[in-house]
Amino acid sequence: MEKKKILKNGILTENPTFVQLLGMCPTLAVTTTLKNGLGMGLSATVVLIMSNILVSLLRKIIPDKVRIAAYIVIIATFVTIVQMVLQAYVESLYASLGIFIPLIVVNCIILARAESFASKYSVVDSALDGLGMGLGFTVALCIISIVREFFGQGTIWGIKLYGGAIKPAAIIGMPPGGFIVLGILIAAINFIVKKRKEGGKN
Repeated sequence: MEKKKILKNGILTENPTFVQLLGMCPTLAVTTTLKNGLGMGLSATVVLIMSNILVSLLRKIIPDKVRIAAYIVIIATFVTIVQMVLQAYVESLYASLGIFIPLIVVNCIILARAESFASKYSVVDSALDGLGMGLGFTVALCIISIVREFFGQGTIWGIKLYGGAIKPAAIIGMPPGGFIVLGILIAAINFIVKKRKEGGKN
């Protein structure tokens, strides 16, 4: 499979958040700040790449009847490693993300890529797929985080952008705000894609 196409699929064509609507739990829960969104995205990317590589290496050895259980064990192993590294070296991020780090184990993006891609393709292609999907997930989380942090707290990366003259919209930083921002962004992306397709036909 063409390498560029694999990367493009994860970042644009089949973006796990904006196109496939996967991993909604961390998407809505941790995107209150850019630090959290970036941290979660990069953590998931590392797990995606490593689990895809190992699943691809073992795809001919794992019995078909226990493949899902085997994938979960593989994913859980890498999630535990990521969790321990964050706890040791980035304790503030570890505390901020909390329960959502171990929940990466059941993130449907990672399990879906192991089942639909890594179990069928080579190690290199599987690693690229993990990288593309991970970057797509990270970019989506960062975009949502920037919007929510800016309008909900008046900051970006903790830096204040406007004074007391403008009051932040607190609801954007709350769970309903996550749904609102995600819905608006998906609608905007679909509108742009539709216009481009119509322009291409003309």
